[in-house]
Amino acid sequence: MNSYTEHDLIAFVYAEARLLDEQRFDAWLELFADEGHYWMPLTPGQTDYRLESSLMYEDKLLLRVRAERLAGARTFSQQPRSRCHHLLQAPAVESMDAAAGRYVVRTAFHYVETRMDAQTLFAGWVTHELTAAGGPLRILLKRVDLVNCDAAFGNINLFM
Repeated sequence: MNSYTEHDLIAFVYAEARLLDEQRFDAWLELFADEGHYWMPLTPGQTDYRLESSLMYEDKLLLRVRAERLAGARTFSQQPRSRCHHLLQAPAVESMDAAAGRYVVRTAFHYVETRMDAQTLFAGWVTHELTAAGGPLRILLKRVDLVNCDAAFGNINLFM
C-alpha cells in the first residue's frame, strides 16, 4: 500500500498543471485512472452531472479523443495552436484516507488560454479526487468549477 504525504499530493497538482501548460497530453492522460472523469459544471454548486447539463463531463476515452484532435495536423482551427498558462494558489489537501488510497485536493486558479490575438482568462477552483489503490496516484475526478460557469462562453479549446 502506498502512503502519500500532503507534499506528495500538492506536488502532483503542480505537475499536472505543468503537463497541460506544456501540452504534454499523453503524459497528462496517464495521470487519470481508467475510470477517471473530467467535469466542468455549468451551474454554481452543481452536485450531480446526471441531473443537470455540464460544460464538460468526459471519461478517459473522450479526453483522449480531444487530445488527439488537438495534436492533429488537420485540425485547422488549431493552426497556430492555442497555448495556456495555469497560475495556481497553494493547493489545500481536504482529505487523506491512506488506508483506502483516496485523497482530495482543492486548488484556486487563474488560467489563461491564448491563440493568435485572442486571450481569455478563466478563474475558479479545481478539486482533484485521487486514488492510489493498486499503484501510483491517479485522478478519479478532476472537477473544474469556474467562477462564472453560467456565463456564455466561446470555445474552450484546451484542458484547464
